[in-house]
Amino acid sequence: MSTDTQLFDENFTITTLDASKYDRVCRIGGTNADSSTVMTLDINSLLYPCQIGENFRMVIATSLSLDGTKEDRGWRDVGRSEEATMADMFDYVCHGKIYKFEDTEDGQSIKAYISFGGLLLALEGPYKKLTPLRVDYVYLLLKK
Repeated sequence: MSTDTQLFDENFTITTLDASKYDRVCRIGGTNADSSTVMTLDINSLLYPCQIGENFRMVIATSLSLDGTKEDRGWRDVGRSEEATMADMFDYVCHGKIYKFEDTEDGQSIKAYISFGGLLLALEGPYKKLTPLRVDYVYLLLKK
């Protein structure tokens, strides 16, 4: 698996879960092991049920190809080919766009926003960890 296309790879523990607004969507919050990175993610709770205290791995990548090449086919066609992809190794995969960055008040970290067809992800962490992210189309891959 090529790490050139992986922009972000981190393990999180779910610390908050809010399923009060929608039937099949919940908003989960979590932190990584050293609490330097915080995330908030809207997730389809029917496809990927979560509970407070669970751990999962989050990868944000520009390609699902194992060799790191960009796909020249549509992202919806990835699962229809015989070729193995990164999606085969994860439980939950979304395609979306990084659309916004903000500096935090302390000036030591950055906040990145990604939309997956209306399901949103906000990542806040040190510049060093989030620097590879840029306005681009990406894949979100999750695995417990």
